[in-house]
Amino acid sequence: MWEKVQETVKFIQERTDNFEPTIGIVLGSGLGNFIDEIEITYKIPYHQIPNFPTSTVEGHKGNLILGTIGSKKVIAMQGRFHYYEDYNMQQVTFPIRTMKFLGVDTLIVSNASGGVNPSFQIGDIMIIKDHINAFPEHPLRGKNDERFGPRFLNMHNAYSPELIAIAKQQAKTNDIPYKEGIYYGLQGPSFETLAEYKMVRLVGADCVGMSTVPEVIVAKHMDISCFGISIISDMGNEEGITNLSHQEVLNAVKKAEPKANSLIKNLIINT
Repeated sequence: MWEKVQETVKFIQERTDNFEPTIGIVLGSGLGNFIDEIEITYKIPYHQIPNFPTSTVEGHKGNLILGTIGSKKVIAMQGRFHYYEDYNMQQVTFPIRTMKFLGVDTLIVSNASGGVNPSFQIGDIMIIKDHINAFPEHPLRGKNDERFGPRFLNMHNAYSPELIAIAKQQAKTNDIPYKEGIYYGLQGPSFETLAEYKMVRLVGADCVGMSTVPEVIVAKHMDISCFGISIISDMGNEEGITNLSHQEVLNAVKKAEPKANSLIKNLIINT
């Protein structure tokens, strides 16, 4: 893994004249238009990058974007990788490893998820305050390389309280409504049954999705501060899941995307 990461980092540095981003962004389903907020300096398709997987899901365009937002240098994944795409956890999280050694010390992750908190509505923006990992494989399983991080990782404050506080203040300043809650990560790709939605709620989560958790674990492993938002794209009740499809998810995200993008942009500028 170490050698592959260094090879990929070298390739990107050579393609971008040693561009040094400090903020990494992972854009989830339907959120790829956030790149319009970036003054793009470089754009590299995933398939050109050594050791990178490729996106196979609609709504994930498959480009690595490097540029600036205000005075901040950023690197953004326009589309992520998922365990259900038949990638292992090391492949899913490989870009996060790469970001670290390009200079990233802050990671912003976004996703679409199914809401199970009855106070939520479709289109709500939820700031992630914590997560529950229910994936069948752990991204740190196997021999640990101390050059990346410690063998046993403390996941307390997986999502930075400091970044959450800044985001809340920016949401208030810019009149962006938000919720706050716990994200439950499952492997997918099937949407949850009604019974599974109820289980997720019973164990203390507010929404459920198929991504994000592995990326945050690996980021924490390398001492990267993390912030996450989730757009509630459906509700886990009998009415909400009757006609659920991936296109319905993308449609719900599209309506909430402008405010989500504004929140992320203002967080970056004020970090």
